[in-house]
Amino acid sequence: MAVEIERKFLVKNDSFKKACFAKKTIKQGYLNSNKNRTVRIRIMDDKAFMTVKGKSNTTGTSRFEWEKEIDILDAEELLLLCEPTSIEKTRFYVKNEEHVFEIDVFFGDNLGLIVAEIELKDEAETFQKPLWIGEEVTGNEKYYNSKLSKVPFKDWE
Repeated sequence: MAVEIERKFLVKNDSFKKACFAKKTIKQGYLNSNKNRTVRIRIMDDKAFMTVKGKSNTTGTSRFEWEKEIDILDAEELLLLCEPTSIEKTRFYVKNEEHVFEIDVFFGDNLGLIVAEIELKDEAETFQKPLWIGEEVTGNEKYYNSKLSKVPFKDWE
């Protein structure tokens, strides 16, 4: 079983863009957004993926993740079957020592939200936080993309 271990943070400003070594445009939707299991369809530039994620552990840091590349035409058709409100974002990749931060700059209904994620080898692994990293939101379900598709950032109070 593949386990994803990651932490999430809000981003204070766009100074991370100076250190960006790559970026990709992402559109994704959810065939199932149940918190015990999500099934996501994602188109990232010219590739497409189906991902199944399990329920997060108590800290919100680890969960089962299974992902397979699929045909982009199949992904476009599957997106039509997804629950309402797709997620649209640009993902920026920033190297920080031995880690890579993935910074998602959302648009559409989530315009204004910027979230950084870092994948770790284990939950206790330490890492250097760049100056543009803000509040940690690991485990806060409202920042899960599956939740953002149901209650987008524009509707938060």
